[in-house]
Amino acid sequence: MNRSVRIEDINSKIDVKCRACYNHASSDLGGNENMKNPIATIDLDDGRSIRVELYPDIAPNTVNNFIELANSGQYDGLTIHRIVKEFVLQSGSFTGTCEQENEWSIKGEFSENGFENPLKHETGVISMARDDHFDSAATQWFIMHRPAERLDGKYAAFGKVVEGLEIVEELGYRPTDETPGKYNPPLTPIYTVKVRVELNDWEYTKPERIVPGIS
Repeated sequence: MNRSVRIEDINSKIDVKCRACYNHASSDLGGNENMKNPIATIDLDDGRSIRVELYPDIAPNTVNNFIELANSGQYDGLTIHRIVKEFVLQSGSFTGTCEQENEWSIKGEFSENGFENPLKHETGVISMARDDHFDSAATQWFIMHRPAERLDGKYAAFGKVVEGLEIVEELGYRPTDETPGKYNPPLTPIYTVKVRVELNDWEYTKPERIVPGIS
């Protein structure tokens, strides 16, 4: 049975499908100010790159899960399959849509799921998309095109764009197919040709996963 990773758009009162600074740790979010956090580089098919600092001090298992997927090449060649103007850009689907059946999932590292996570869903923040169940996130992630306070504490934010925010800004206004049920795919496909994470000072360990996956 396919599952739809959703990010709930509360402001529009519509259940929208798919709701699904290098030393950040020195900020008021806490952590070791001397630690160099992992940096993810997302290479696009047009030759541009977005660099994202990951925050393992805030969401360690979520970060490890992203690292595992990226550095094993599983994000290579996927698409940014959903763009909602002034909301999110979403990727990480193996089917190229919001519908994806997962053999495993991860625990949601956010406050409404009993895990303290102070990172706000501000412009440029990366977070995990999920289905209704709090522990249903697996591979799909999204980057905020604009702040969305309504997502805070409900989704596992785990990093922020540190280079290429202007790319995020431009992509967020790409034309999309707004046919109901298609979840806003861009009219011209956008590919993440390669995604890799430089670990820096983070001591990566295999992510803890829930098997079978929760949907």
